[in-house]
Amino acid sequence: MLSHPLVPFAVGLVLVIGLLVRLKLPAFVGLIIAAFGVGIATPAIAFRDVPAETAQAFGDVMVAIGIPILMAALIGKSLMDSGAAERIVRAFLQRTGDERSEFALLGSSYVLSIPVFVDNVFYLLAPLGRSMYARTGTKFTLYVSVLSAGALATHMLVPPTPGPLAMADELGVDLGLAILMGALVALPISLVAGIIYGRWIDHRMTIPLREAMGSTAEALREKASTTMDELPPLGEALLPIGLPVVLIASNTLVDALAPDQEALAAFTGFVGDPNIALTLAAAVAALTYFRMSAFSASDFSRELTEALKSGGNIIAITAAGGAFGALLRTAGVGQYFADTLAAVGIPLLITGWLIAGVIRIAQGSGTVAVLTGASMMAPLTASLAVHPVYMMLAVGTGGLMFSWYNDSGFWIVSEVAGISQAETFKTWSAVNTVMSLTGLVIVLLLAVAFPMSG
Repeated sequence: MLSHPLVPFAVGLVLVIGLLVRLKLPAFVGLIIAAFGVGIATPAIAFRDVPAETAQAFGDVMVAIGIPILMAALIGKSLMDSGAAERIVRAFLQRTGDERSEFALLGSSYVLSIPVFVDNVFYLLAPLGRSMYARTGTKFTLYVSVLSAGALATHMLVPPTPGPLAMADELGVDLGLAILMGALVALPISLVAGIIYGRWIDHRMTIPLREAMGSTAEALREKASTTMDELPPLGEALLPIGLPVVLIASNTLVDALAPDQEALAAFTGFVGDPNIALTLAAAVAALTYFRMSAFSASDFSRELTEALKSGGNIIAITAAGGAFGALLRTAGVGQYFADTLAAVGIPLLITGWLIAGVIRIAQGSGTVAVLTGASMMAPLTASLAVHPVYMMLAVGTGGLMFSWYNDSGFWIVSEVAGISQAETFKTWSAVNTVMSLTGLVIVLLLAVAFPMSG
């Protein structure tokens, strides 16, 4: 068996393209087969251990996302079918108008993704984008783009999200400066990718409204035609979105600002765990749904069960994508690319960006990409002629590079938004890439204009 890390990478690439693109197998089946293929092709895993390693990687992702996705499915179903999403959309449109509705979604996802993981933000806000589309009949491609851009920008660049927080620590960057500069770079790249690119692709591609998260297109359009007094109050409608954000943010803030307050940290650690926070939000959303519906208890239970079935499919696909990426990491694909790029004599900031970008493409996880990139560049940062915060930003924008089948986020967006793989490439994946390239340019310009060197 060949030991070069490019062998399992090539095997995985051929399998996912052949199985998903050419044969059009179900995503779960194709990704699991591809993961087995990567495991067989790498000497890092004993042949007899490949099934167990794949199952373990699949299970690790299930542990991380299983309960949140199922609860998000209930929240999405309840928001849509209770009219709560429609009520929120109307409140947004009263302030922005149909012409600028995308800015409401961009701003919401940009802010929410600082304390909340990007996948949870997408679970919470995708129903609003779908409901906006049902009401306006336009710009769904743009809505998917701005939701992706806003959530990704702050998730990858602004502490206290774990990736940027760990990068700041690894590179010795003051946390306040990391937050300020991260937000400064995140804003323009989210505008370029979400608004400018989003409008460009929206004019060239129309995505139909399909069933997703248990809610049909017909039900959404029916809600869009209801009168205001048939919808829940705005505060009640917003609660399933605001509650988990507050709970998760409280845990993040207490960990960062008052870790010595053990009783408080224990409480916020419990209620701020995404499993609990989203469970509470699902309960609140379901109560509103039940109150606004005419269902009997048994009919209501059947409706929620349908949403859980939808969530189960999303979990299976997402976990399979995560397992595929994990096997590539075990095969050493990302580390191989990182070592190769580090040996090339190019400017350090561009090196950090390239290393994170190639690792992201090779193994899927943006967080793994930025953590690996920061750890590799840390010993070299002392020779930088500019402040190390620029290395943090270069690595962070590199970690935004092209997302594809080995990234669980790709499958979350595809399934939660109800869009095809090809449509996900043209929105989510392209938005990733535009943000990464734009981010590198902005970081280099800032480093030249304001080096902040000691």
